[in-house]
Amino acid sequence: MKLREKGQVLAFFAVALPLVLLPAAAYAIDSVTVSGRAAGLQAATAQAAEAAAQQIDVASLRSRETLELDPAAAQTAALQELAADDPRAVLDQVSVAGVTATVVTVEHVDLPLPLLARTITLRARSIARLVPGYERPSSVLPLPTSTF
Repeated sequence: MKLREKGQVLAFFAVALPLVLLPAAAYAIDSVTVSGRAAGLQAATAQAAEAAAQQIDVASLRSRETLELDPAAAQTAALQELAADDPRAVLDQVSVAGVTATVVTVEHVDLPLPLLARTITLRARSIARLVPGYERPSSVLPLPTSTF
């Protein structure tokens, strides 16, 4: 090997390494951003569905003695909960069927290092159902008096 050829490998790596590592680093940063926002959107959507599922239709309960949800109140509650939990999310749909509320949300996420796309659209869907029963979990039931 001649003396002048020794520096060619160093020059090759100095040019090729950033061409490989920079896109990989950009992809890693974008992936972390998108996965974090997706988790946040799903959590906010679940909270909005739970809030919607707590809106009882009082008129139906009194007149027919059936437990149903009020669709207008469910939409309002879901919108308020979503705005409080994740202001960047948009309420796409709230549907009510009996005691079940389904909430669908959308969020557009701007990528910090856009190589292939500038924004990603995330969607989340959550279903909550109102179930009559205990106000607290069953693990809080009082102990029998014979154990004392």
